[in-house]
Amino acid sequence: MPADTIFALATGAGRSAVAVVRLSGPEAGSTLKELTGVALKARHAHYAYFRDPQTLEILDHGLALYFPAPGSATGEDCAELHLHGGRAIVEAVLSMLARFRGLRPAEPGEFARRAFLRGKMDLSQAEGLADLIDAQTAFQRRQALRVAEGALRERMELWRATLIGAQAMTAAELDFADESDVGVFSIDSLTGLIAPMLLQMEEALKAAPAAERLREGFLVLLLGPPNAGKSTLMNRLAQREVAIVSELPGTTRDMIEVQLDLEGLPVIVVDTAGLRDSGDEIERIGVARTRARAGQADLILWLSEGGRAPVPSLGGDAEVIRIGTKADIAETAPGVISISSVSGEGVEALCHAIAERAYKALGGGETALLIRERHRAAIESARSLLEGAMVRDKPLEIVAEDIRLASRQLERILGAVEVEQVLDAVFSRFCIGK
Repeated sequence: MPADTIFALATGAGRSAVAVVRLSGPEAGSTLKELTGVALKARHAHYAYFRDPQTLEILDHGLALYFPAPGSATGEDCAELHLHGGRAIVEAVLSMLARFRGLRPAEPGEFARRAFLRGKMDLSQAEGLADLIDAQTAFQRRQALRVAEGALRERMELWRATLIGAQAMTAAELDFADESDVGVFSIDSLTGLIAPMLLQMEEALKAAPAAERLREGFLVLLLGPPNAGKSTLMNRLAQREVAIVSELPGTTRDMIEVQLDLEGLPVIVVDTAGLRDSGDEIERIGVARTRARAGQADLILWLSEGGRAPVPSLGGDAEVIRIGTKADIAETAPGVISISSVSGEGVEALCHAIAERAYKALGGGETALLIRERHRAAIESARSLLEGAMVRDKPLEIVAEDIRLASRQLERILGAVEVEQVLDAVFSRFCIGK
């Protein structure tokens, strides 16, 4: 276990009303006593002056809190300094702490990693916490919060308990088959134990792609011929000037992305180069990239003036919605959505149509469990092993090994058997003070 004490600013950098500096490690309590001059009662907020012990200069006054191990966020002795949020104050306090023997600045995610190492959270909860910090929309927040609060852990523990029962069943047959008080093993009894869990795994795997996409966002491409109004619509959706608008065809050469929150759902809108044959080499590259990206899209908005341009073959499985632009000056063809990015006509209805499709594709995150590719891969592997274990006439030793390996896959999700490189990858995504 770590022996040194770490510290970091836990709130946002820059000017603010309040800044919180966190400490975790064996020197947290003694450091706090040296800064305030008094021994603080555990888990109580104390108003105190914070002095530099070398110069005796008062750096700030605020609240001091002490959380002794193991009843703290990291499982170690922890302390918090609630300061005024001026940049000079924060820098002075951090510089002072760096001079203390046994203290050092925290690495990204090091507080959360220490909490994991001391059993305060499992790896799936740490990943959910990272997603919660990064959440940009309500549905992302709900999904991340479920996992951070232990929804995935609880399901894994139930499945592991089932597999422990299956392992006990096979072990009894292998080791004590000649004992009169040990029941007779049968593949039917094993199947009856494992089959319900396999159905639950299948349901979780079916929901996994939507959960993973909810983390990343619903990808919408704006496609159409040059001067169709793509960049104007992009600016209208973003509510700021993100794309250059010009009467000159071929102005947009490369893709421009904005992230939107549409009715609580994360939507990535991409403005693209107008699709046409061009003698301009740079424009041709932009068109080629646009066609390649179209194959990755979840939804394509095909824009043209009045909605009259035919939709070309774009590849991929994305739904295509035809949009008639410039409704304020052009008559819209029948059967298409009419909008004017200048006046705003039809734009709200278009946003609602996008949000409806995003919800259908992503779901709301209320039941999501497998929110990462590694979760899905581990469950797919466990399911395959368990299906193999239920094959009739298979040697019992192989059946027992399949069950053991399946249980190990579930443990990997919780971080029980993770290698150091995987832990590094997970916790490096956190900010410094987490």
